[in-house]
Amino acid sequence: MGFVRIGGVPHHVEVTGRGPVCVLSAGLGLGWFDWDPVVPLLAPHRTVVRFDRPGLGLSGHARVAPTLRGEAERILRVLDAVGLGGERATVVGHSLAGFHAEAFARLYPERTSGLVLVDSSVEERPRVWLPRGLRVAGTRACGAVVCGVGLPRAVGPMARRLAAPTRWAGLYGTSRVWRAASMEYATYGDVALELAELRAVLPLPDVQVTVLAAYGGGSRRWLDRQRALAAGLGGTFRVAEPSGHLVMRDRPADVASSLHLTQPLSHPPTRSPGSDRAP
Repeated sequence: MGFVRIGGVPHHVEVTGRGPVCVLSAGLGLGWFDWDPVVPLLAPHRTVVRFDRPGLGLSGHARVAPTLRGEAERILRVLDAVGLGGERATVVGHSLAGFHAEAFARLYPERTSGLVLVDSSVEERPRVWLPRGLRVAGTRACGAVVCGVGLPRAVGPMARRLAAPTRWAGLYGTSRVWRAASMEYATYGDVALELAELRAVLPLPDVQVTVLAAYGGGSRRWLDRQRALAAGLGGTFRVAEPSGHLVMRDRPADVASSLHLTQPLSHPPTRSPGSDRAP
């Protein structure tokens, strides 16, 4: 466990294993520990880098509201700060961080060796309803009130344990984490719009792209959207089943095998006939 300073903010970073580099970035409001089940499967073959975005996990307070380019650059600067600046990396993004990972691949193709999107956020027609400045200011004001009355401390750890148990649930009792997660939520639409704009001007590098979708046996509409995402990126489409949204906790071997390191999925990938590309 260690810390590196980026943009004046202490970032918590964990580096495990040896071999080709992969960097794991968790979804909205999540921490490095959510990847714990995956790391032992990767570390024998990979240098695994995990980090917490500002305000989340053990990282210092967020100073500015998130932007897509800022988060893609953060991944780059984390890799540089831990001595992996000369390495290409497979970038793995879960949920909201799928936007960040794809942006990294488009902005820094010379540093990208692969892209894995784990139940990534998908926005076919991204839009926002209020100006960014108003949403950011409103979120900060609400955060001050909510944290001022002690709501995070009262319900945060319990809510996290109910949603996905972890020994680090106590972190969700801090105003730091609540404020950061709230701001990621408030700026989600901005990040989605930025990605749509980036897709229009910067192609993906010629690397393997895998979209791993969660499926718990409910509606198949989400699978259709994930399949379309894979097709749009020219990638391979896989399904982790049964799994909730936190695929790295429910099906860690499926995440690891998406990096072509462990045994094949117990449920074979969904492919179009005669192709390993998404239909």
